[in-house]
Amino acid sequence: MTKKIFKSIMAVSSVVLVLGLTFVMGILYRYFGNQISAELEKEATYLAQGVKISGLDYLEKLNEKDARVTLIDKDGKVIYDNQVDVADMENHGNREEVQEAVQQGYGKSVRMSETLSEKTIYYAVRLSDGSILRVSSTQYSVFALIYQLIVPVLWILLLMIILSAVFASQLSKRVVQPLNELDLERPEENVAYEEISPLLSRMYKQKRQIQEQIEMAGRQQEEFSIITENMQEGLVVIDRYTMILSGNASVWNIFHIEKPKNGESVYVLNRSKEFQGIIEKVLSGEHNQAVLDIAGSHIHVIANPVIRDDRVEGAVLLLVNVTEQMDRERLRREFSANVSHELKTPLTSISGFAEIIQDGYVKEEDIRVFAGRIYKEAQRLITLVEDVIRISQLDEGEVPYEWTETDVYQTTKEVFGTLRETAKKQDVHLYLEGNKLCFRTVPHILQEILYNLCENGIKYNKKGGSVCVRMWEQEEHVCISVKDDGVGIPKEDQNRVFERFYRVDKSHSKEIGGTGLGLSIVKHGVSFLGGKVQLISEPEQGTEVILLFPKEKNK
Repeated sequence: MTKKIFKSIMAVSSVVLVLGLTFVMGILYRYFGNQISAELEKEATYLAQGVKISGLDYLEKLNEKDARVTLIDKDGKVIYDNQVDVADMENHGNREEVQEAVQQGYGKSVRMSETLSEKTIYYAVRLSDGSILRVSSTQYSVFALIYQLIVPVLWILLLMIILSAVFASQLSKRVVQPLNELDLERPEENVAYEEISPLLSRMYKQKRQIQEQIEMAGRQQEEFSIITENMQEGLVVIDRYTMILSGNASVWNIFHIEKPKNGESVYVLNRSKEFQGIIEKVLSGEHNQAVLDIAGSHIHVIANPVIRDDRVEGAVLLLVNVTEQMDRERLRREFSANVSHELKTPLTSISGFAEIIQDGYVKEEDIRVFAGRIYKEAQRLITLVEDVIRISQLDEGEVPYEWTETDVYQTTKEVFGTLRETAKKQDVHLYLEGNKLCFRTVPHILQEILYNLCENGIKYNKKGGSVCVRMWEQEEHVCISVKDDGVGIPKEDQNRVFERFYRVDKSHSKEIGGTGLGLSIVKHGVSFLGGKVQLISEPEQGTEVILLFPKEKNK
């Protein structure tokens, strides 16, 4: 295959090279022909002026070697020629360029010599006394030009062929290399060429079918149990009489029961009407699925009938715990509702203030006050949108920042500098404990995490309270503690404070300000940096958030 690709590339390269050379020579030939015509026209114009001033003496004194200059009287007789004896020359009155010059004042013509492979270009101009001044020059044909340049052209062709061969050899090897490196044991994992994907897919399907047939032929119950015991999903096989033939440990864990004895009905797992309906449908030959609420967990039950010779012999039940997915869906809906609500509030305020101003209900001196309120609500809206964008970026892992060695101590000092005025207004003292501590992280995200934690410590603190940031090293972790002695968080809310828009005290949310996304940004930021968050809090005793980051973290 490599040789075939090599030959194809060489053939294409050779054709392209020859065609390219042909086009280039043709273009150059046409270009130089036009140049010669233009030069002849200029030269004829200059010579005509000289003849007009000095007459025939001007031409006789002219030392012109490159072009042929001929002066013809109005009867066609050659008066002067700088290359041929005029006595040997015939009448030129019938020449194309001479006739055109007589009629139009100038004339052009081109004549080809087949024997010499030369093209002669003529340009004639009529003088004031009726005589014709003609200037001509020769140009080699393309083939003659190539013949003259045959040696350099052959060297160039040889060099291009050698380079093409080298590149074609390397390219053909690179094209074939992914095919040679295909892992036929795992064809579905190969990432080669899109064109061979159908072949790999078919190989994968055939391989899977062969493996299934081998397993079905030689599988024993014990081997089946070993395989299924390692599954997180629950798997149950029943016969047409609802008796359990086999099942894995995940099933018993999902239903919180001991392993049933051989021959027991599948209804010992769950006796709800929904579960019984699933079994009845699948044993009637109908594929069906449903989500059951079992012991506070959402279990997705997928039931497929086992049919042989158009007869239902049993069924296979797959049980998947989808509690986390459904919780995420619930959080997504809550997040959408909260975003809508949070966006609507400042937009309503902005619209209301603007409408009042538009309708002229505001005095001239109060416009600045209303404009200030509009600006404040707009800033609140911008902050909310920025926080939502940050969380989305962290969720998708699309943070446009680089991992660098960062000094936590210096970063915390910068955060304190930003929050100093806010802390002063709240009468909260800021403390920093520890020494220079560096580790590889994303500085912007770390700063955002510390800022949100310290800002919350100030917001939810008491008059005269404090926020203390402490840092230390462990064997494998960098530890950062942000502790305040504020209002604290009740036990029942501690599991939810990191949710988006969740507020412990909703009655004071407007008074305190913020978007309700601060701790959610903290959680997602720490997760993005590969760290963990620990929360310790007691109502009226304060809150401590401990961040644990790995010392070694790749980009």
